[in-house]
Amino acid sequence: MKKYVYLISEGNKDMRDLLGGKGANLAEMSNLGLPVPSGFVVTTESCLKYYENNETIDEEIVKEIFSSLEKLEEISGKKFGDPENPLLVSVRSGSRVSMPGMMDTVLNLGINDEVCEGLAKLTNNKRFAYDSYRRFIQMFADVVKGFPKSSFEIKFDDFKEDKGVEFDTDLTADDLKEVVAIYKEEYKKHAGVEFPQDPKVQLMEAIKAVFRSWNNDRAITYRRLNDIPGSWGTAVNVQQMVYGNT
Repeated sequence: MKKYVYLISEGNKDMRDLLGGKGANLAEMSNLGLPVPSGFVVTTESCLKYYENNETIDEEIVKEIFSSLEKLEEISGKKFGDPENPLLVSVRSGSRVSMPGMMDTVLNLGINDEVCEGLAKLTNNKRFAYDSYRRFIQMFADVVKGFPKSSFEIKFDDFKEDKGVEFDTDLTADDLKEVVAIYKEEYKKHAGVEFPQDPKVQLMEAIKAVFRSWNNDRAITYRRLNDIPGSWGTAVNVQQMVYGNT
């Protein structure tokens, strides 16, 4: 049976065509014993299958993704969507060759209202938790949903002006909690629905967004200019978040 999702620890540098450049290099660093954050890679073949199936992800691939997520939970000792001990991940694209600017990164995925509160208690840093949440909402809205980034930035700048502060760092934890509420309202205005609170929905939406990015105008132009075949597809790298700002 064909395998569509690999733990980083299962790969190596020779699997570039399947895991993409980023995934293969992460796997190789992991094999060398370097402290690479744990994660998994959804293969380039999954991307091609996504397009074959009218931009839907096969049920078998969805099962593999969540099976790999469970393994990542075991490895990390954390649980996706658990406010007491949350696992948060980053989601990145990774084609065989580097394609700068094709797809932005989504960070802090897995955070929601409850997880944010739990993260604040766990780290004893409420400001960090709400700053992470507001960044995630903006990234998800921009990268995954394609909503204008500027509409969130304007809200943020207006909020800072109202508070009489110049720098982001001047905002308090309670200020950032207000920003999260403002961002959620802005998201609802664009989407017509509430910001997704289910981390599994967030994850699948982000993976689909990476697959879609393979055929956005920017990526098609880049491939044409650099003689990169459209038949390659892109992999998706899902990795445990590591924070330097707690």
